Amino acid sequence: MPRATLPVLVVLALIAGAPAASAGVPRGPAGPAFYTPPSPLPSGAHGAAIRARPLRGAAVLGGARRNVLLLYRSTGSRGRAVAVSGTVAVPHGRAPRGGWPVIAYGHGTTGIADGCAPTRDRAGTPVHAYHAYAYPLLERWLRAGYAVVRTDYQGLGTPGVHEYLNGPVEGRAVLDAVRAARRVAPLSRRVALAGHSQGGHAALWAASQAPRWTPELAVRGAYALAPASHLGEQTTLLPSIAGPLGGLGGFASLIVRGIDAARPELMVPLGLGDRAAALYPRTLTDCLPELGRADAFGGLRGTEFLRAGVDAGPVTAAIGDGDPEDLRIRTPVRIVQGTADATVLPAFSEQLADAYRARGIRVALRRFEGVTHGGIVAAAARDSLRWLRARIGR
Repeated sequence: MPRATLPVLVVLALIAGAPAASAGVPRGPAGPAFYTPPSPLPSGAHGAAIRARPLRGAAVLGGARRNVLLLYRSTGSRGRAVAVSGTVAVPHGRAPRGGWPVIAYGHGTTGIADGCAPTRDRAGTPVHAYHAYAYPLLERWLRAGYAVVRTDYQGLGTPGVHEYLNGPVEGRAVLDAVRAARRVAPLSRRVALAGHSQGGHAALWAASQAPRWTPELAVRGAYALAPASHLGEQTTLLPSIAGPLGGLGGFASLIVRGIDAARPELMVPLGLGDRAAALYPRTLTDCLPELGRADAFGGLRGTEFLRAGVDAGPVTAAIGDGDPEDLRIRTPVRIVQGTADATVLPAFSEQLADAYRARGIRVALRRFEGVTHGGIVAAAARDSLRWLRARIGR
């Protein structure tokens, strides 16, 4: 091909809304070194791609033509530029005019340690199941002709501490992943947001932020599977639980570490009980399944999680600031919830939907009888595809 024609092709691709794949994006190193960004970060706007390379390992979606690992700029707490990792999977076949429509997926809780990041997933590890349960749904979307963009969230896999359930930071990471992915794959401006549990929470925040944060993207809706909500209210119940916390203890430890990272001035660790304080360093090394075991936070009673007599009000209020109940969202929202969910209680999703309706948000809530927290991802697969297709077509 004559060299003079290349600029013309790039211009035509941009006009069509599908950026030239990998144009100007450096190839990153293999292994853990990929996640260590240059210092200082390269200049650019949020969502700028820093580096890319083919994704390897258990996180690869087998139904994709290409799986690309990304490192991109986003904005963390207090407006600081941070590097975030993520991935984009592109369907087989020729991209439609304007590029593949996009589903940006927020993952459920895995942990805060870097090894818990979805793009670092390895078969045989305790946390693998906390990634793999979503793969059939993502593969289904790929087969239907959608590109799937996933973020690890800020500080999960990359330097810094992951600010678990920090809604603004997670929402920005979701949107910036799409912006970066459009630099390495032929993607459309049409985007639907989706996520499960923590990821449903992130998708709702991203839907609220999208008009101002990424106005070039045509975000058409948010599909939230058992989204985390009413966090402040749930936190106040913790000290009243007399028995071992089980899996709830793992979640509680991550919430504490997340708010500690976002709001160090609250000195959160000083309010922990003796046993919780001794276990606290494990939040930076272990993933959710280990943290919920009997020899970790799962073995703690709720009554001993916090130090006796501590005033948890300021911390509870800070945790509540990340709740999605008070968001304003312009696009349609669909919440799906299993009635047998013991992690995100059905009553909280119902209250969330009621709050959205009262605010004029176009929200629909569908209940799946007898379905558990993790089970909702498979149970709602057909429903998700119908709803997403109505939002972004194919």
